Amino acid sequence: MSSSPRCTAIVAGLPAAIPFVGPETLERKRGAPFRVRVGANESAFGCSPKAAQAMTTAMAHIAWYNDPEAFEARDAIARRHGVALEEVLLGAGIDEMLGNVVRMLVEPGTAVVTSRGAYPTFNYHVAGFGGLLEAVPYRDDAIDLEALLDGVRRTNASLVYLANPDNPMGTWHTADNVRRFLDALPASTVLVLDEAYVEFAPDDATWPMATHDPRLIRMRTFSKAYGMAGARVGYAIAPRETITNLGKIRNHFGVNRLAQAGALASLGDDAFLAWVVDEVATGRDEYHALAARLGLPSVPSATNFVCLDVGSGDRARALLAALHDEGVFVRMPGVEPLDRCIRVTVGTALEREAFALTFEQVLHGLQGG
Repeated sequence: MSSSPRCTAIVAGLPAAIPFVGPETLERKRGAPFRVRVGANESAFGCSPKAAQAMTTAMAHIAWYNDPEAFEARDAIARRHGVALEEVLLGAGIDEMLGNVVRMLVEPGTAVVTSRGAYPTFNYHVAGFGGLLEAVPYRDDAIDLEALLDGVRRTNASLVYLANPDNPMGTWHTADNVRRFLDALPASTVLVLDEAYVEFAPDDATWPMATHDPRLIRMRTFSKAYGMAGARVGYAIAPRETITNLGKIRNHFGVNRLAQAGALASLGDDAFLAWVVDEVATGRDEYHALAARLGLPSVPSATNFVCLDVGSGDRARALLAALHDEGVFVRMPGVEPLDRCIRVTVGTALEREAFALTFEQVLHGLQGG
């Protein structure tokens, strides 16, 4: 008689689910590809031509293992931010690094604090290691720093998660407010500061890297502004003891040879990065103008997406389904009251035009119905 392999009680009790349903899964269900893909916050503008060339060149040695130390990319990141090489970790995107931070700090029963409706991959890792997640509500569509701090103090949490700018709403806090939040944390609590969208944010949303505080781990990615989401590469900057401890549990071959080459070349193409940031700003303005023309509020954004407020979760879900039926892939926040919005990534000019036309049609159709 065959039987299922035994797994831990933690794993046995988890739902068979992943944080996101990918557009490819939705395409298989609908039996056709999406004609407009503006739902996953990918860059519509691709990666740097220098990065593309570097990755193409790296293919010549794809039979070789990648450098497990990722020395060249880490060295370039360290020099860019004025920190030591030993204070930089390269990982297969922020998602992988979040998992390793949780593994490093969270034992079964350990309290962890986040915001209700924030990036669900963090919650996925906490559940996977048996942590007890305390999720506090947003306030005025922004992460509530006071509520996070209260949650940390109330639960004696070992770890707290903050994305700035935020996903899924696109709002942000100034660096001064984030630093005051960090200063108020207990000595035993570590802040994971997810800065995946920081390249799109105003100057006052961030501050220079520093590694003197053992309570802080800052994470950035090449998935968004650098246009390399499919390569899976990001980095963390923290005190060297933290990086050393993460090194004990990381997948040393997790960032492949092509991804390392592309990341290194991307760091050398600031002109391309500036162009992408400008294009995204233009697209955000167009989305805000579209919402205003249609009589809808929109949420201020410091990311590469905009949330359009359609009034209620039921209406947002109906619009989402109608857009998918029309071949337009978008997403929406998953919890109240954030789920009154649909979230639209800034696409190319043609993609934005196609989205605007289809959105207006389905919106009027829903109103007419």
